[in-house]
Amino acid sequence: MSKIQVITDTDSNLSLELAKEYGIILVPITIQFGEESFADNIDIQNPALFEKIDKIGKLPTTAAPSPASFANAYRESFDGGAESIICITVGSKISRTYESALNAVDEFPGKKITVIDSEFLSMGQGYMAITAVEMINAGANHDEAVAKVRNLIPRCILYGSLSTLKYLALGGRVSNLAASMANMLNIRPILSMREGKLDLLEKVRTRKVAMDRLVELLVSAVGNKSVERICIIHVLNIADGEFLQAKLAEKLQLPTQIDFIDFGPGLSVHAGVGLVGAVIVTGE
Repeated sequence: MSKIQVITDTDSNLSLELAKEYGIILVPITIQFGEESFADNIDIQNPALFEKIDKIGKLPTTAAPSPASFANAYRESFDGGAESIICITVGSKISRTYESALNAVDEFPGKKITVIDSEFLSMGQGYMAITAVEMINAGANHDEAVAKVRNLIPRCILYGSLSTLKYLALGGRVSNLAASMANMLNIRPILSMREGKLDLLEKVRTRKVAMDRLVELLVSAVGNKSVERICIIHVLNIADGEFLQAKLAEKLQLPTQIDFIDFGPGLSVHAGVGLVGAVIVTGE
């Protein structure tokens, strides 16, 4: 059996432990506070990230990995005995990561490297990387594993709710006045992944309405299909994550394993503290 290396970026929200367990190489997003640079989810986690944001009163910038970063990962893979590489990136409409991964391929003429645009983020992307490894371990060849990953893309669902517009205001996405008014009125934006982008779907008022609406949207999106994988995502908001998980368990037949993660710093910097939501991979 040929050795196939799976690579993804840290917008996949795979923990270092999970990546190690599956033998996945992680290429980090960069988080930049002025002169200080941090590797996403490696050098900095959410508690330290938001402590720093609150202290300086503005958001850091985030940067996609450079082509050189991916070239280093490809080189490490081939030096380690890989015969081919499957690289799965965060959606190309979200970041330039896919472009960097693709550009790095040019440095390896004659080598088999497939770069897949996940059209997603967080554990939707992470589950694609895990699935690729599971397929390879079960005996699939390179092309079969790639086909399986591509098959997952339209089956990924994400809905989430923000608890504050403070961080959108810090990032210049809404005005400070609009954020203050929204927070006073307890407005909770509902987000969804649509056509490869994380977009504002609607706005509701109060936490209860937001949680009920999340459940309604997720259940409706699943429809009559099975839930193959599910991950509850949150930003320093375990209580709402557990509440959402319990409500979904009342409405859907969930798998035995339910993942529960803190949205990675490279993504949570844009959403802010309080985000809660779920990523679901449905059956076919």
